[in-house]
Amino acid sequence: MITKLAITDFTPSQELNIWDVRDAKSYATGHIQYAINHPIDTLNDTLLAQTTGDIYVLCGGGTKAKRACALLDELQPNRKIIHLTGGTRGAKAAGMPIIEEA
Repeated sequence: MITKLAITDFTPSQELNIWDVRDAKSYATGHIQYAINHPIDTLNDTLLAQTTGDIYVLCGGGTKAKRACALLDELQPNRKIIHLTGGTRGAKAAGMPIIEEA
């Protein structure tokens, strides 16, 4: 089941499964706190089986995250998938902390 949540209404937490589905290079240039990089081409049943609870999905702006949500929903229709609309760019514009890796 896919739901949407604006990134500006979201509070990142270590306890949440926050998946940034961009490639590793894009992720390293800036991502929200507690987001884990799971590029869209790595999403599969095995990864889902290793994860419990809801999954919050975002990318840079929303296009890739939308596709990733659809894929995850197809793999596990009973899992709650939350599309964080606005993505990392929206988070940055709203003044949320962005983590940059060297």
